[in-house]
Amino acid sequence: MAVQTLRLVFCGMGNVGRSFLTIMQSQAALLRERHGIVLKLVGAVDSGGAAVDADGLDPAVLLACKQAGKSVANLLNVGQPGLSGPQLAATIDADILLEATPVNLTDGQPGLETCQIALRRGMSVVLANKGPLALAYQDLAILSDMAEPSDERGSSSDWPALRFSACVGGSMPTINIGRRDLAGARIERVEAVLNGTTQGILRAMEQGIPYAEALAEMQRRGLAETDPTLDVEGWDAANKLTIVANAVLRRPTTLREVAVEGITKLSAELLREHVERGERIVLLCLAERDGDDYRLSVRPTPLPIYHPLARMSDDEMGLVYYTDIAGVQTATTMERDPLPTAAAMLRDVIDIAGRRS
Repeated sequence: MAVQTLRLVFCGMGNVGRSFLTIMQSQAALLRERHGIVLKLVGAVDSGGAAVDADGLDPAVLLACKQAGKSVANLLNVGQPGLSGPQLAATIDADILLEATPVNLTDGQPGLETCQIALRRGMSVVLANKGPLALAYQDLAILSDMAEPSDERGSSSDWPALRFSACVGGSMPTINIGRRDLAGARIERVEAVLNGTTQGILRAMEQGIPYAEALAEMQRRGLAETDPTLDVEGWDAANKLTIVANAVLRRPTTLREVAVEGITKLSAELLREHVERGERIVLLCLAERDGDDYRLSVRPTPLPIYHPLARMSDDEMGLVYYTDIAGVQTATTMERDPLPTAAAMLRDVIDIAGRRS
């Protein structure tokens, strides 16, 4: 098997970034033997700056640096204090840029600019950061292979790849199912629980655990967003529904078009009352077909206990696609830490490698 080396740049050394460094090591032999891929990390960015080495950075060294509470910019010979993601994307020679900096719903920065620069330079992009997609999906798509086909654009293979399966349900193949596997069907309705933090909190509150304690546990496990209000007020789920609307439903959508309500007003008593009635409240992402359009919402919703999204445990996320010709498609994922999200980024890297072979 011919082996191809992929030069990677990783922006964001938080929970997901460190998990990706871990799987770069643990999956190296499998990637080479099964897929003919060798991953070489030539750049890494955190809040303090960057580390850059065309010969490849050692993931173990980067992990040790982060575990010691230091910036990668402090690494001897390769560290560059103050160098930002956009600056690195504009200068480095790499094949794929991976973006996992904290979500910014104000303007998407710095992740949005970093991705735009990389795509304009012909570099493929893999995102775990939902902000750029929620705020500017169409702008990114037009720079990549995700734009709708036209005679003027030519073949999608002529454009850099844009992938983001880690943005919508961790390792659950939400986008792949909807965009690829249901390509010949019309999706009539989407129901999904896409925020693991609120799922864990709601199920814990049903068991009598106070809200604040349940949220703290999600933060301890690295599952909550850097700003946990994005989770509990529903905006993280709304980000994900916006991405599904754009990428799967082919509906040009921005975040402001989603009706959003979080879980902060729910009480343990209310949750238990619904359980006694044979229902369970979940933070439901909903896309309902309305003529030629869809109505989009995120809000706490009681579902009958036999519903697949109501049966899920506190560590699960799930979705249901209702279609005209392909029946009802259901998928769930159980994730107890950020590793599966990093695994979804790796899945996208493998997909991009297949385009290049």
